[in-house]
Amino acid sequence: MNIQQFLIYLIVFLVRSTEDNILFKSLLKLLDYCKKEQFKGWDPYDGLSSRVLMSIPGFKYNSLYRLVVIQFFKRNPINFRKIALVPKDYNAKGIGLFLQGFCNLYKVIDTNPELSKYFGNSVDIKQQIDEFAKLLISLRSHGKYHGACWGYNFDWQNRTGFNFPKYTPTVVATCFCVTALISAYEITKNQEYLDVALSSAQFVIRDLHRTETKDGFLFSYSPLKGHETVYNASLLGSNLLSWCYKYTEDEEYKHLALESIKACCHGQQDCGAWVYGMLPVQQWVDSFHTGYNLVALNDYEQFTGDKSYNSCLEKGFDYYIKNFFEDDGCPKYYDNKKYPIDIHCPGQLFITLAKMGKFNEYKLLAEKVLKWTVENMQSHKGFFYYQKKKGIDSKISYMRWSNAFMFCALTYYLLNE
Repeated sequence: MNIQQFLIYLIVFLVRSTEDNILFKSLLKLLDYCKKEQFKGWDPYDGLSSRVLMSIPGFKYNSLYRLVVIQFFKRNPINFRKIALVPKDYNAKGIGLFLQGFCNLYKVIDTNPELSKYFGNSVDIKQQIDEFAKLLISLRSHGKYHGACWGYNFDWQNRTGFNFPKYTPTVVATCFCVTALISAYEITKNQEYLDVALSSAQFVIRDLHRTETKDGFLFSYSPLKGHETVYNASLLGSNLLSWCYKYTEDEEYKHLALESIKACCHGQQDCGAWVYGMLPVQQWVDSFHTGYNLVALNDYEQFTGDKSYNSCLEKGFDYYIKNFFEDDGCPKYYDNKKYPIDIHCPGQLFITLAKMGKFNEYKLLAEKVLKWTVENMQSHKGFFYYQKKKGIDSKISYMRWSNAFMFCALTYYLLNE
């Protein structure tokens, strides 16, 4: 080895060591924080859980008042939840993300046992997987639903006045929970986890509405009327059915997943972008929902073997990777503007690269985004901030939105190391 080769190897070693140090420190600080909080926390949309504001006579059922309360807590950089008596609690999607993260950690330790000094040995992690899986199953939504499904632990309302009562199941929350339970089954071989997860296919097929399009249909966001034209929600329905097809080979699951994919790919723009939904008020293009779409298409292709929409997948990925990340690693929310910088945006990059098998190809980008995110959006206490906005940041700790999502994302990053 000549001196030039030695210097190259030395530089690569130093860069790799620095990156690993950032990743390990960030993940360990985050995990320590979440354990201290017992994996419970607040959420951007939990304002209607305020025991103070919801106790005011005559206002509880006023849609305008409810919207104002939600937006007040969501947009305010100062956290008034403690004095407004908003409780910290488990969130089903958050628990699903933690479960998936621990499944990823198990795989890391299984192939790199020397890392058990940081995260515990495989026996300890498997025990945590069981605890989270059982907790997640206990958080299922109850009602006249066909199969397991999950919602959020608070009432919430969208801008159009559409109201979602507490624990109303959604395809988004359900998909994240199902894929995590299947990952837990693959490690523990506990048949209950798989049976519960597979039952959720009936929730998608029988409880969600379908909006017919020129080519296929869109699954609705929930069993309630409204939110029926959102591309990422429909593709998450396809994603869930794809996972269920992997274990059942039920052709109905594959067929319905494909019909949703047809409609969503028909709605893809020539440049590769997806707007949020079909309605005039849903015409924005954002980062992490694009990532959801890509992962859903990739999982369908992987589990069914059908590559008929691979060109849409690759075109979408090309648009995603070129339009949502700046040269210094700063992740953008929208394709045409920088702010707000939401913690979901860097997290979804790591998940998307890992799931699509493109981590090594875009390793430099992942390193830049990781470094920028840790330096700009992680508190010294370990939790991650919600959003950075132009002029002011929202540094409130949200367990589902920020911490569970980044924990899961960082374990995907570590798994690909």
